Amino acid sequence: MSSKGTLKVLVTDPIAQEGLELLQKAHQINVELDNTQDELIAKISEYDALIVRSETQVTRQVIEAGKNLQVIGRAGVGVDNIDVDCATAQGIVVVNAPTSNTFSAAEHTLALMLAMARQIPQAHSSLKDGNWHRSKFVGTELRGKTLGIIGLGRVGTEVAQRARGFEMRILGSDPYVSPEHAKALGIEVASLETVYKEADFITVHTALTDSTRGLIARDELNQMKKGVRLLNVARGGIINEKDLEDALKADHVAAAAIDVFSVEPVTDHPLFEFQNMIATPHLGASTIEAQTNVSIDVAQQVIDVFAGQPPRYAVNVPLVPTETLAVLQPYVDVARYVGNLAGQILDGLPSKITIRYAGDLAQHEASVLKASLLGGFLANVSEERVTIVNADLIALNRGLQITESKEPADDTFNNLVTAEITTNEGITIVSGTMIRGQTHIVRINDYWLEMVPNGAYWLIMEHTDRPGMIGNIGTITGENDINISTLQLSRLEPRGPAMTVLGIDQPISDEQMELLQEIQNVSVVRRVEL
Repeated sequence: MSSKGTLKVLVTDPIAQEGLELLQKAHQINVELDNTQDELIAKISEYDALIVRSETQVTRQVIEAGKNLQVIGRAGVGVDNIDVDCATAQGIVVVNAPTSNTFSAAEHTLALMLAMARQIPQAHSSLKDGNWHRSKFVGTELRGKTLGIIGLGRVGTEVAQRARGFEMRILGSDPYVSPEHAKALGIEVASLETVYKEADFITVHTALTDSTRGLIARDELNQMKKGVRLLNVARGGIINEKDLEDALKADHVAAAAIDVFSVEPVTDHPLFEFQNMIATPHLGASTIEAQTNVSIDVAQQVIDVFAGQPPRYAVNVPLVPTETLAVLQPYVDVARYVGNLAGQILDGLPSKITIRYAGDLAQHEASVLKASLLGGFLANVSEERVTIVNADLIALNRGLQITESKEPADDTFNNLVTAEITTNEGITIVSGTMIRGQTHIVRINDYWLEMVPNGAYWLIMEHTDRPGMIGNIGTITGENDINISTLQLSRLEPRGPAMTVLGIDQPISDEQMELLQEIQNVSVVRRVEL
């Protein structure tokens, strides 16, 4: 894998220059468009990130060939051109930009709705052909009509708000939106059957999934009132195109406006033969502002992933609300260090990991911290590349039981992340927090200390507290040219059990470990790399 600072990003579809410039500040960017699948498979192993739009198909073969891939970015909303399941299994983060083109898609929906209602494209074409047919292009008003919106996500909600300005009645169907929330937006929550029965205009704004593919087909079209007008500015395939063709031919559907198709690009389609059908070539996000925003959003998330931070809109990582991320983000590294250290010092075979959050952290859904801690822990033992994306899956495959608990603030620390690892030989405990903007390991088993993991190599020694112990350790390290950068001593009681943690500047050999182990009253010596 490329070293930090020289990470390579491949861009295979056009994105706005602003995103490229953001990435170029720290990383190597190659823009190579119009790749065949074979060409992409042949070159992808060189890259740490891949950025696409909807044209490039990121198949299982591409992902499996991307041995160094850390992140795949989709400069847009949908990710149906990316094998997300395969990426997850490979530990690759998949990100998109679901909010950047929200307003553009909503405005395009209203533009098509108005154009369809007033037959603007048809009238325009007729006039340019030399005809003045006012009576032929009598339209209908939006005011007083019922608009059915299937999918009340970001775009669907923005469409509703704009349609209210035209004094339309808004019916909305979405199983994940509460009636109270919809009512506050001026939307009546309705079943799909009610939408089909009562709406004069119907627009779809859902993702394309197995459950929404062909959502509107022959049976659904037959349930709609005669003269309904349909729009799709979401994803091709949600409306069955052959069944829509039949409904237009039968005059059951008065008009349709389609921006997306099941196969793209397309320049020859049976629907294009209908005069009451308006088609645009996937223009929902095609505004200057949207293209700039999606480019910047995806670029910033790639940078975040490279820096070990949770991206804002990861498809296969738990979504973290902005206000929650502000609290949790400083503790992502803390959790990773806690898990990594615990994995290196435990004895025996682990069977259970209990993760405890104390303080303000306990007030939030902390799955991003859990994933980071597991990623740190499993990086020591898994032959697979472990990331926050697949850490849960790898833990499950290894038979590890993962539990979480939330507790009040500690008497000493406002926030604390603790890993308690149960093995067949006992329990290992490691706790960490943030102090003055730095990660601190503050507990190892029964010992409280302040260890700042900003060096690569550490020695953790358990011994009896006796006069001359530190001197004996210093003698051996000095004689073996081992430079000590930091030293922490924690003891349970004077002349009782104690722990010394040494930060050292270079790795220590097996022979040197044996010399330290031979010091009188030393019971355990562990070397750790963080």
